[in-house]
Amino acid sequence: MSLSEHWFSDCGGIDNFLRHYWQQKPLLIRQAFPGFQSPVSADELGGLALEDEIESRLIIEDQKTALWSLQNGPFDENIFQTLPPSHWTLLVQAVDQWLPEVGELLEHFDFLPRWRLDDIMLSYAEDQGSVGPHFDQYDVFLLQGEGQRRWRVGQVCDASTPLVEGSALKILQDFEQQNEWLLEPGDMLYVPPGVAHWGVAEGECITYSVGFRAPTGVEMLNDLATELLARDDQQTAHVYRDPDFSTMSSAVEHQKNSPGVIDKAFIQSAKTLLLKQLDDDQLLGEWFARYMTTRKYPDLEPGECGIDDGQESLPLTDDSIITRHPASRFAALLDVQGGQATLAVDGELYPCSADFAALLANQPVLSINDISPFSDQEKSIFATLLTMGCLVFGNDEEI
Repeated sequence: MSLSEHWFSDCGGIDNFLRHYWQQKPLLIRQAFPGFQSPVSADELGGLALEDEIESRLIIEDQKTALWSLQNGPFDENIFQTLPPSHWTLLVQAVDQWLPEVGELLEHFDFLPRWRLDDIMLSYAEDQGSVGPHFDQYDVFLLQGEGQRRWRVGQVCDASTPLVEGSALKILQDFEQQNEWLLEPGDMLYVPPGVAHWGVAEGECITYSVGFRAPTGVEMLNDLATELLARDDQQTAHVYRDPDFSTMSSAVEHQKNSPGVIDKAFIQSAKTLLLKQLDDDQLLGEWFARYMTTRKYPDLEPGECGIDDGQESLPLTDDSIITRHPASRFAALLDVQGGQATLAVDGELYPCSADFAALLANQPVLSINDISPFSDQEKSIFATLLTMGCLVFGNDEEI
């Protein structure tokens, strides 16, 4: 039994979790990682927060006003000498991209689409440190790394839920507690999107937050529009047309009497045009693959994300072990009937066979022998990914 199968054995298995818990209700998993010891110390986390390339935040609660303040990194190391003895939290984003030992935790979440994973955020908190009662619009697994944190879970929220005014943080105005658990190292809590939660440290603690990508519809439409404009493809350039006046006697009369008013028939024509623009599964599939595999921090060079990119000078042998760069995202679009496919890596598309796309999208660790059966074109794609730093040299221990 895999570790993830063990997680959901008490709730009916992985399938039952996905049907009845995923994006629906919280689940506490005691000792999800038995005997877990955090591979990252508080001092190491503080060191990451000093780096320009790494996203970090410091949240301090004013005990007199019960309000939380936010400071964004990078920080000067002297700031940690000026902090109060309690009621503060340091958050460091995407630690999995900087420390491979943290990134290895993601392999246990393979019961979900790999391209849905966003990153692992680490939070260090002094006693009573928290980020306040809040809700997120994405799924998150909260793994206790060190110490204890008391989690309270509350009501389901949405965009209309009142927040504390004048705060840089999205703190809930009212928190309606429904459950409460004290998490020890190795315990993990799943929280669906929109569910209010509030974690408070009891003593010093470190928590790992495994988050999943959840773009808004507006963000996706904005990116899709950019994609369509960049294509400059006449086949996808549908043009607005008025509704058929011959079937709209009332609308024609309306236009004569009120030429400045937009009749709902014209709105329907606009809607029809937009839906027609989206009625192209291949175009949408290619765009979605690009969009969901774009790196979280695309401006960073491969060597800036925790792995030294010195591989061009290393010789490849049949038993060379290759792994994904921790910041890279892989996905495959498969056409089962034609045998053709597309491999998406870091927002770029590579036409290839279905077998090749599936291999690279599904297997985080490869050997050169795995690539030998494929065509010269596909071997060239593999070499390109190595040169670009999307794939990096590993070692036998990673198999």
